[in-house]
Amino acid sequence: MITINNEQKLYTPVFLGTTQHSLGITAKPSIMIGMMFNDEIVATYHTRVSGIDLGLLPNIGDRLPVTQLNGNELVGFYAELKQSNTTYTVDDINKNFEQLLEIKNVGQYRLMKRKIDMNNDIKTIDFNASALKLVRNLLHKSQADLAKDIGMTRQTINRLETGEQNISEKFLDKMMNSYPQLAESVELQFDWVSLTFPDLTGKQVIDEVVSLKSDLFLEHSTSQNFYTREFSYAGEKNIYIQDFDPVTNPDTQQIEQKTGTTLYLTGKGTRLFEKALLEQNMTWRDFFIKARRYRGHLTRLDIALNDKWGLLNMNDIVRAVQEKRFWTKSRSYAIHGNSDAGWTVNFGKAPFVIRAYDKQKEQESKGNDTDIKNRVELELHQDRAEQVLDEWFANDNLVDFTVDMLYTYLWFTDEPIADDLLTGVKARDEIEATVKPMASWELLTFLGHKMKFIRQPKTQSVDSIKKWVEQAVAPSLAVLQKTGHWADVLRAIEKAELSDKQQKLVTTTMARVMSQAQGHLKANNLNFDKQREKYIETQGKEIE
Repeated sequence: MITINNEQKLYTPVFLGTTQHSLGITAKPSIMIGMMFNDEIVATYHTRVSGIDLGLLPNIGDRLPVTQLNGNELVGFYAELKQSNTTYTVDDINKNFEQLLEIKNVGQYRLMKRKIDMNNDIKTIDFNASALKLVRNLLHKSQADLAKDIGMTRQTINRLETGEQNISEKFLDKMMNSYPQLAESVELQFDWVSLTFPDLTGKQVIDEVVSLKSDLFLEHSTSQNFYTREFSYAGEKNIYIQDFDPVTNPDTQQIEQKTGTTLYLTGKGTRLFEKALLEQNMTWRDFFIKARRYRGHLTRLDIALNDKWGLLNMNDIVRAVQEKRFWTKSRSYAIHGNSDAGWTVNFGKAPFVIRAYDKQKEQESKGNDTDIKNRVELELHQDRAEQVLDEWFANDNLVDFTVDMLYTYLWFTDEPIADDLLTGVKARDEIEATVKPMASWELLTFLGHKMKFIRQPKTQSVDSIKKWVEQAVAPSLAVLQKTGHWADVLRAIEKAELSDKQQKLVTTTMARVMSQAQGHLKANNLNFDKQREKYIETQGKEIE
């Protein structure tokens, strides 16, 4: 129990690090405190404390005797600690200088994983006997076939599958070289991106950040997210920007424009925007670096792991959840759908949600085709999303970092997990030591380290417009035609006068059709002639 601004909370405060070079520099050092609730960090505070009351530097993850926390983001927070029976002097605290330097600027990687002992290595993904057997079955190979392809004896493969012999890195390298389709079975891509720009207007974001032709955006009013104006690319809510309408100052009669803008790229919008990135010879990394120059801050980032081979079986995942054969850092989860229409399972809540679902069935229900069987998404908000960028920029390891986050926060087993093992900070370690993992989840996370981060640029589709007309407009027109009102409709169309916004909608729709038809959108617009579809993000190399 802790009191935050006079309101009692059922939180347990834990130590997450400090930015001070030495506790001896100031009597009130700044530290980061995490608030744990149901074994999950639900909030973090940068706050000052009394160095004397804090005493010797705690370890990452240690509980702190904080009784009260007061303040706000503008003036800062200050924490009051319960008095200890031990008396410390400034000299005692200064002895922690070297230890403090070692954990100063603790990597966000470790903070996200909530490592309690900072000296321990980060948990690695094991490839066990069950995963090997699953790979062989997916390849439709016998033990003799696998042995021949890899260059080993059948007896060796048998010992590996029964667990009599450990699976070495050398064996895994041979297997991946013999079956390159394994690494191609999983791909990583962005599926939703939204950024806020506190100092820009919507038109500035269009012109300077995304660098798309402003005439291709339809402007209209909105009340969503406290904004008053919205610009939607080609009139569709796939790439859209929200900001504020200019207003007239009643005192000066001057037009004033409030800054503050959010750019939204939906799932389809990311594919469309990747077309623009391709034409500008930019990668996602280039774009995010550019966005940060304009003080852009991620409000949401969805990272998708595409299972193209059917490594996962969503019926098995749902069954594992129902039978308590899973562990997650968050206690909250939800199951939606059914085996016919496809399952969706969500774990956690904002700012970090993991979602697994049947992508193929989802797309079939919309009348679309896809080569993705299942998808696992990491939905990250605000600082969680920024932490991914920080790690990516610092260590160039987006794929490994993403898979390690997934493996650390969600884990499935072949047997039910006892309730008493699901509580406590070290629950995951105890479960791993006593319960076998689910082979398909182990395989997905292992192969995830081998996957490519890809871009899949797409243009606006004439087929999508045609499908919308057929599904939404044609039935109503057919009713009018069969009831003898068709001639009246045609006369009304001839007489109709379009407003400026309606005329612009016609223009953007025509531009959308032209882009798919390989028309030349010149006049300072992007060139849509290229036909490439999929690229490895980090290399800018086209995938055959």
